[in-house]
Amino acid sequence: MIRTVLKTTLPICFGYLPLGVAFGMLFQELGYPWYFATLMGVFIYAGAAQFMAIGLLTASAGFVEIAIATFFLNSRHLFYGLALLNSFGNWGFRKLYLIFGLTDEVYALMSTIEVPEGYDKSKFYFLMTLFSQSYWVLGCTIGAWTATQLTFNTQGMEFAATALFTVLLIEQWIKVRKPLPFVIALIASAIALLLFAQHMLLFAISLSLIMMMVLRSTNQKVRDEY
Repeated sequence: MIRTVLKTTLPICFGYLPLGVAFGMLFQELGYPWYFATLMGVFIYAGAAQFMAIGLLTASAGFVEIAIATFFLNSRHLFYGLALLNSFGNWGFRKLYLIFGLTDEVYALMSTIEVPEGYDKSKFYFLMTLFSQSYWVLGCTIGAWTATQLTFNTQGMEFAATALFTVLLIEQWIKVRKPLPFVIALIASAIALLLFAQHMLLFAISLSLIMMMVLRSTNQKVRDEY
């Protein structure tokens, strides 16, 4: 199972490692001990929020400001949880960890892959989430420690996140092969960018769900009529 999970999570590894290294290097510029980056990766484990925290800490933001900003940034995970309600069973500690470790990339894999026959689903999901976080923690640690030893130009390193999402998008297209969800996502993203630029991601997800529900309801009514 471990070999299969490693193969499944390779796209996340290729994204999380360089992105974590970039975060570690940028975080080290704040002057904290290098292992603080590791602790953030272990206990916070939120890539976008951790990058945002660098800017907030640099601006000397207060605890309340950081908490509010983090909530709005990560509120998209509410929709991820709702989408996986029927996928997670009564798995005890594993379920709690899966909830904690549900990132954008892990959600993308869980919503597209099929657990190989003969494998325990809860264990497979648990290992997939654990390996993904391990990649991130390793990247944060390498980046922060390396920044204490050498001097780097960190400009543009945050692009690793965009590259990772592009890879996951391609994987989902290969798996789904239906243009409608992607067209809806594109339209919702464009509307959100034009009208709600500051909270684009949250509104894009909300609009996508609304549009999908409307289409589903319309299709169901058509079926009932016939």
